[in-house]
Amino acid sequence: MIDELGSNKFQMIYIASCGQGINAFHLVESTLVQFPDSEITVVKMPHIRSESQVDALIDKVKDIESLIVHTIVDSHLRKYLTRKGIDNHIVTIDLMGPVLSKIQAFLNKPPLELPGLYREIHQVDLQQVSAIDFALAHDDGLNPDTLTDAEIILVGLSRAGKTPLSMYMGVQGWKVANIPYVPGVPMPDNLDMVDRRRVIALNINPEQLLAHRKMRQESLGANDIYAYSGKEEVEEEIRNAQKYYITKGFSMINVSNKPIETSAEEIAEMITRRFQADAHIRD
Repeated sequence: MIDELGSNKFQMIYIASCGQGINAFHLVESTLVQFPDSEITVVKMPHIRSESQVDALIDKVKDIESLIVHTIVDSHLRKYLTRKGIDNHIVTIDLMGPVLSKIQAFLNKPPLELPGLYREIHQVDLQQVSAIDFALAHDDGLNPDTLTDAEIILVGLSRAGKTPLSMYMGVQGWKVANIPYVPGVPMPDNLDMVDRRRVIALNINPEQLLAHRKMRQESLGANDIYAYSGKEEVEEEIRNAQKYYITKGFSMINVSNKPIETSAEEIAEMITRRFQADAHIRD
């Protein structure tokens, strides 16, 4: 039991890490299964980033039958921990130093030695995956009940490019929903609950929208494409849509003849400028 660590009868392995120590913990645990008759307690000591923290760890374990396994990226602190271990007759096992040294020699460049980088990078990855999932779940008006969780809401006519733009921005880590504007069809009630500064309406010129729709119909094998893609109908739809956007106070950007990257950059810059540190809504 950990509350009785003052007794020498306990055998302890301490995981000292400048991060969470999760990888070292799993490595030690997977090693200990090779010693089934041993009763060893493994304790993580995360965020060891200063000499004073090393000193506190040494004081904690020096009178206990224990060893220290560490994954510290700072070379000075690794050496300090090793030296303090030797001075206090504590076995220390350096899991990080030899790997860093070999890779440094292989790449012929020094490591950054910055703690917490792995977690930061993978946290970004998780946010990216979450954003992509969000875009998929809120494509083409799906799941309107959770529109308020969106960082960006794209509104536009059919074939104006909402879906590819949503997915592209999802890959960039933005939680984007997109809603089709169809004349005569009510928009989701929840759209009125969203901060309208997060709603971006996509404008597109009639010729390009007409071309997109004809291409879509032909890909589906449809013969009568005029009702969906007639020039007069398209122009009227665009006028109605723009009136709606203006009435609601939505910002509009023109996506005509623009690559997705340019439109995405324009929208991201707009949202970031408006909300600054609060641009991203995180759980």
